[in-house]
Amino acid sequence: MPRFGCLAGVESGAAAGRSDGVVAGENDQYSRHGTHGQAWSGIGANSKPDLSHRISDVNISLDLLRSFLAVYRQGSITAAAESLGLAQPTLTAQVRSLEAALGRRLFDRLPRGVASTPAADELARRVAGAIDDLESAVVDETTARYPSTVRIGGPADFLCEQALPALSGMVADGLQLRTTFGMPDGLLDAVVGADLDLAVISVRPRRRGVLAEPFYDEEFDLVAAPSWADRIKPERTDPERAEPERAVPERADPQRLAPIPLVAYGEEAPIVRRYWRTVFGTRLTRTPDLVVPDLRGALAAVTAGAGMTVLPRYLTARPLETGKLQLLAEPELPPLNTLFLVHRPQSEARRSVAAVRARLLELGRGPVHSSPAA
Repeated sequence: MPRFGCLAGVESGAAAGRSDGVVAGENDQYSRHGTHGQAWSGIGANSKPDLSHRISDVNISLDLLRSFLAVYRQGSITAAAESLGLAQPTLTAQVRSLEAALGRRLFDRLPRGVASTPAADELARRVAGAIDDLESAVVDETTARYPSTVRIGGPADFLCEQALPALSGMVADGLQLRTTFGMPDGLLDAVVGADLDLAVISVRPRRRGVLAEPFYDEEFDLVAAPSWADRIKPERTDPERAEPERAVPERADPQRLAPIPLVAYGEEAPIVRRYWRTVFGTRLTRTPDLVVPDLRGALAAVTAGAGMTVLPRYLTARPLETGKLQLLAEPELPPLNTLFLVHRPQSEARRSVAAVRARLLELGRGPVHSSPAA
């Protein structure tokens, strides 16, 4: 992240050596661990958080405000220091100097992380937009169509099967793109810590400093290779045809599925369990026979005859069309799972990030959820 010069001529390094700050010493720095409920004793801690006169009356380094904003948004000195590339003592000293300059306590220490005071809320409201605009101006100072690299994370199967094909044209036009695969908690931490610009996650985040947009509804199918499907599907005779016609039940009996090995994404089989509960109205009581931590691997195994599994329709559509897979149940309303596109508010001003975000939102609105052809 670019570093800026100092506001009103104050050198950013001046904060490091202050000894008159209002934050506790290094042993009591902002951290994820500490005494429950302990707060730093700050100057004017009981005063009203009116900072209008103080901001204009003191010389404050722009780096101090950037450091404050990182701690405010992430709620942790540890995470903020990592995202800024600073040592924790340096960041603690910077916030201490800012508190001393403003005469206000900005954060209270919690058992895990920090909590902002009303003064911090007011300060963030006043400076966040300007600082974000300055950072975006530095990053987007070129005239290139995509002036900065975009870092995106998400489930491996969704990124590879849906997101990357949708973004391929932008890469051909000059977009620099970096991808990361991961689970929701880790991806969300990376967005908050500015290691990722965008992330696709399967749960609605409840974290300060990020925005989440529901943008894609996954539909799920219970599938198996034809050799397994033939064993559990009842046959009915069409009087107009000499050969029997196989019927796909709308609501298959889960007991009929018991002989088929179960392939799942994880030991707890969360996707399969949800399907069982939604479609069959019962709990899944068996454990997986094969665990593959990548839905594309589960697809390959099931297509080869390993058993049955539940997969999003963007993975099953083509194998169903070609006959390599068959549905084991065809409920009127298949289970849905909403994916969320997560980003930091300040990234919206970056042209490259905004363009990728817009393309992914367009993907979510597109005709990508249609049922497979009969």
